[in-house]
Amino acid sequence: MSNLWTSFTDYIINNYRDSEKIVEVGVGRVLEPSNILKKELPTCNIELVDIYPANESVVMDDITDPEDYIYEGADLIYAVRPPEELQNSIFNLGVRYDADIIIKPLFTEEISYNLQNKLKLVNYKRSVFYEYKRK
Repeated sequence: MSNLWTSFTDYIINNYRDSEKIVEVGVGRVLEPSNILKKELPTCNIELVDIYPANESVVMDDITDPEDYIYEGADLIYAVRPPEELQNSIFNLGVRYDADIIIKPLFTEEISYNLQNKLKLVNYKRSVFYEYKRK
């Protein structure tokens, strides 16, 4: 396991240990965070979603026109390095399906201007990301 994902996945593991379902959107080809979560949260259903699935473990979906069955019952919807133009759609997924949201933008990017007052900046160990808690 690389140290790149340790802090980020530790946060999810520590805060969503009792979750039944977590969804990663825009997974692309980077499977390490979800693999860590699957190993550390064996009773949690970790769903992977992308509009262009890289392999059979990833469900095809367009988050701008989502399929309900993928997100219903999710405790957390998260995205790693999503383009700014998709960040509002990710936020809308969380609100629509009553899930917490974590968006981890590229190191050189900030969160979408429209979301800056809705998401909280979190500095956790060596990881920085934005979070919305529904409760």
